[in-house]
Amino acid sequence: MITSKLTSKSQTTVPQAVRKALSLKPGDDLAYEIADGRVILTRAAPAISADDPIRAFDEWHGKEDEEAYASL
Repeated sequence: MITSKLTSKSQTTVPQAVRKALSLKPGDDLAYEIADGRVILTRAAPAISADDPIRAFDEWHGKEDEEAYASL
């Protein structure tokens, strides 16, 4: 079982094993679903910003594309 503590400000650190399992990276959003007395934590789908219409095209979101265009 993986655990973490809740701070006085109701914050916690997502354990490394969970971050790895969900492929989380800094800036990712998390989604919580409450069902049958349990909470299901998932990586939330990225919001599509009106400021960046290209983000609507998922085929341009590969690791290779991110590396190739990181300096733009």
